[in-house]
Amino acid sequence: MCCGSLDDALEAQAGGADRIEFCSDLFDGGLTPSIGSLIEASRRLSIPFVAMVRPRGGGFCYTEAEFAVMIADAEQALAHGASGIVFGILKSDGTVDVERSRQLVKLAGAKQTVFHRAIDVTPDPYAALEQIIDMGVTRVLTSGQEDTVPEGLTMIRSLRERAAGRIEVMPGGGIKPNNLVWVAEQTGCDWIHIAAFKEAADPSCRARPHVTFGGALYPPEDRYPITDRVAIERAVAMARQGPAC
Repeated sequence: MCCGSLDDALEAQAGGADRIEFCSDLFDGGLTPSIGSLIEASRRLSIPFVAMVRPRGGGFCYTEAEFAVMIADAEQALAHGASGIVFGILKSDGTVDVERSRQLVKLAGAKQTVFHRAIDVTPDPYAALEQIIDMGVTRVLTSGQEDTVPEGLTMIRSLRERAAGRIEVMPGGGIKPNNLVWVAEQTGCDWIHIAAFKEAADPSCRARPHVTFGGALYPPEDRYPITDRVAIERAVAMARQGPAC
């Protein structure tokens, strides 16, 4: 389950999720969670969580200062209970930044590493996959170089076949409870990366509904998304039941 807050993670756990990808700011595709949320996740979760290490949205080629922040964030995440880290670093031409990525893999040591959907914008996904495998990364998250997994099924299956067990290939992006079994069947993958949300209300801004706090988009300030526990329960039940469902 991809989660953007501690409450998301707790709801996902209650719904039966096996593992959490812990982020902030899912609107931008997931950024690094706060230290406080990592500390509380470690205290409150009984299932493992991997922590996103991504300093900003908008691409994956980082400045020297941004990469220094990534190193510090990875150290803190691993020190505060994360069972691994999630990252993706590219060069300006879209190829994998092997040197920097290796530093994060080395930093993680025996803990898990996940190369996220940055692979989906690389010019040669097969070359990128080989580089990621050579680094010793645990798994790669991909939508098959398409906007959603259902559109990228052929590529995902091809990447899994190319990997031949050397790395875990995990589909993620546009998967819902009602199509996850089909995705597993079509790709042959053992793990599925999903998110499911419902709307939660926060009435504290209702006295002045015309006031907004976003920089470009202006969503309502009296509501926010939170993980839908019921949807997760349904997804888990379907996944465990398998094709017979």
